[in-house]
Amino acid sequence: MGPRIGFDVSPLVRPHPRGIVRLVEGLAGELERRGVLSIVRLSPEPGEGLRAWRQVRLPRMARELELEGVHSPVSAFPWRGRFARVQTIHELPWRSGVAENADLRHRLWAALGPVRADRVVCASEHGARQVRRRLLPGASKVRVCPWGAGLPFADEPPPGVVDELVLARYRQGEDPFVLCPGAVREKKNLPAVLRGLAELRRRGGARLHLVVSGAHTAALRRDLGLASQLGLAGVVSTPGEVPETDLPALYRLASAVAVLSHSEGFAFPVLEAMASGTPVVVPRGSAQAELAGEAGIEADPGDAASVAEGLERALRERAALRAVLTARAAEFTWQRSARCIESVWMEIL
Repeated sequence: MGPRIGFDVSPLVRPHPRGIVRLVEGLAGELERRGVLSIVRLSPEPGEGLRAWRQVRLPRMARELELEGVHSPVSAFPWRGRFARVQTIHELPWRSGVAENADLRHRLWAALGPVRADRVVCASEHGARQVRRRLLPGASKVRVCPWGAGLPFADEPPPGVVDELVLARYRQGEDPFVLCPGAVREKKNLPAVLRGLAELRRRGGARLHLVVSGAHTAALRRDLGLASQLGLAGVVSTPGEVPETDLPALYRLASAVAVLSHSEGFAFPVLEAMASGTPVVVPRGSAQAELAGEAGIEADPGDAASVAEGLERALRERAALRAVLTARAAEFTWQRSARCIESVWMEIL
């Protein structure tokens, strides 16, 4: 048996963004399958406060279970206790002017957590550079471990599955559409896609529809007002939260996926779109562009003409890019992520 490492799986039992849940499910599961580390899942009881569990009961559990370390998939981790710690810092959104997850608590964990943690994991070089600049002497603790993807995200549906049946559920016709997963949050920068779409229509380009997944929010209502001003009210669909079972089909059916967020630490939608063989439009110089590599279509989110050109290119080159996209996505597996995390822990222990 390998070193006994506690893995904080609280995102599986407490509300967290879908990307964090993806990370915990994929990484913890693969680490368990490989068995290089002896993974012990740690989570709070129903109704137990997350902060109290992490700072009071978890250190006690670590002692009782004789854990050599605790792996946290978020920036918060147990401060007390005589064991090694790995912290995960996904992004520093306030560096990009984003208010989401930019409160004092998140800033303190990003600033002080690395002092106590033995290593700090980031999922992209883009994110790691931001963290290293803030840590100065502690920058040597930072390691980059990209996340992974796999089934059900693939460029072909499973046997017996007809993707087109999903279109009827979301009231989509035969016109091509752009998918903006989770773009109901302000940081996802839906206005950049709307302005690019409006510019494309002004030029007489393809009649693209827009599908925006995610629960209805104040930011979405505001963005729908902008869509109306731009003359796009009739081409924007907001179906709410899309079930996990429908998401792979929507990725495959979309003509493009736009991920023009102001701030991202990794961006699972970019990887999932590429795995589905669908072109992805990303901001230049971003974590999304780093992830997409040469397979991505880069645009300037602040320039509607640039976004319009990116969408046009996605439509024009969709078939030609398919093999490049799936090949790039195949580089990012949970096996690779697990090997990286194992090396971080072996380095510490």
